[in-house]
Amino acid sequence: MKNVTENLNKEYLLTDSDINFYKKNGFIKLKNVLDKETLDYFNDEITKVVTEQNPLLKKPIEERNTFEQAFIQIGNLWKTNDIIKKLVLSKRIGKIAADLMQVTGVRLYHDQALYKEPSKTIKNITPWHADQYYWPLETDNTITAWIPLQKTTPDMGPLAFSMESHKHDFGREMEISDESEARIQKSLSDAELELVDEAFDVGEISFHGGWTFHRASANTSDKVRAVMTIIYMEDGVKVCEFTNSAHPADRDAFLPGLNPGDIAATDLNPLIYKR
Repeated sequence: MKNVTENLNKEYLLTDSDINFYKKNGFIKLKNVLDKETLDYFNDEITKVVTEQNPLLKKPIEERNTFEQAFIQIGNLWKTNDIIKKLVLSKRIGKIAADLMQVTGVRLYHDQALYKEPSKTIKNITPWHADQYYWPLETDNTITAWIPLQKTTPDMGPLAFSMESHKHDFGREMEISDESEARIQKSLSDAELELVDEAFDVGEISFHGGWTFHRASANTSDKVRAVMTIIYMEDGVKVCEFTNSAHPADRDAFLPGLNPGDIAATDLNPLIYKR
């Protein structure tokens, strides 16, 4: 446990090239952010919690809608589990988020486990989408750390990104769905944006901005793709006016009690890193 704690707080040094790549492309994949010991430690605990708490596991995958087939998800784990809390509040990962966004501090927006089950019969893709659609925040300074808890091979459905897609405004009004997969794919193709769809090594983590379009292929392997995500927002941002049906639901879940114009900071949104 001592080694795990030290790894979570030891600084990860980004280069100017890393920061420039993120700024240009809207995402970056970084090697060796966490070691295998740390990943195994959290994989055991997060998997236990997901197995215990998610009702979708009792529903046959064939009976689920597109969103439910894409992955099993459960959020705000850090509030109910002291082990997972150590990962979510990691200064090592939080500082990477702040450095990539070039801001002085970041708060937690929320955490979320995303487990993609293996299936040979259902093409359980994660359709093209941009996360920021769901978030009632007056800023583009948001970023998600996508943390595979094991080596993630191409057949397990690793996260894929459209390079420079955060600079385009098509598809921003769409929630994740079969329609978003088709329409956003066409728009990305028409814009001739490059796709990056690659495996993740053990300890490799990706970071993507709120308006960066991303998707994942089906998990056709024989293993569950276990992933933990941490979503950060710049410290000091405000809640925006609600412009779609997802905004009030996300506010209630992750910014409880706040209204448009309020600073986005509640007990669910601790300050993780500040220069």
